[in-house]
Amino acid sequence: MGRFHRHDDGTAHTHEHGDDGHGDHSGYRTGAERVEVLERIFDENDHTAAANRADLEAAGVTAVNLMSSPGAGKTSLLRETLLRLRGSVRVGIVEGDIETSIDADRLAGLGAEIALLNTSNGFGGECHLDAPMVRSALARLPLPELDLLVVENVGNLVCPAEFTVGEHARAMVFSVTEGEEKPLKYPVMFRSADVVVVNKIDLLPHLDFDLAAFYRNLLAVNPQVTAIETSVRTGQGIDGWCDWLRALVRRQPARR
Repeated sequence: MGRFHRHDDGTAHTHEHGDDGHGDHSGYRTGAERVEVLERIFDENDHTAAANRADLEAAGVTAVNLMSSPGAGKTSLLRETLLRLRGSVRVGIVEGDIETSIDADRLAGLGAEIALLNTSNGFGGECHLDAPMVRSALARLPLPELDLLVVENVGNLVCPAEFTVGEHARAMVFSVTEGEEKPLKYPVMFRSADVVVVNKIDLLPHLDFDLAAFYRNLLAVNPQVTAIETSVRTGQGIDGWCDWLRALVRRQPARR
């Protein structure tokens, strides 16, 4: 079965994984109906995302959609971020996962307001967060008491990039263990990011990873992206990432 997705112009399509990268759709008699259903799903999502953003801005909250593949280090980066921002930026987190509270538990007690969002609980076990899911979590957060909301999306390099949730910016955590070709293989994700946090940089001496080739591939799909190299283990670059977040909060026009 083909995977639905949107192109940059907002139109929805089904794509099969054929030799040409797009595939032959002629075998599906219901292709047009499938696209129509998907367009309705995206329209509903975009409408709810706009409502989310309006509520966030009314409360003076800046939102970041944080995405990555599984194991890239989102939660570990968030732990260090909360420790550095504590006392200066009031942070809320929507913690997205298919199952368990493991990541939410890791972030507890670090000064952030946390709303756990398991997609298996009434949302079909989806491999991404969408705007209606996030809206259900916003109701459990004291938005007027926050400056920054981080939506930690489900670990996945495909679907999270296709659903806006009402964020003001998108951040992606990329681990150097993943391979320098990933921007070319998953261009929608890398193209959608405002900032790419290149994580686990301390492992470079132990890997056959071409950092220069990665940056060439990244800039080929997203010439305007900001890149920040980090190592949660050593602390390298974490302050630069936190500075990026502080600057984002300061420049949002909805600040109180």
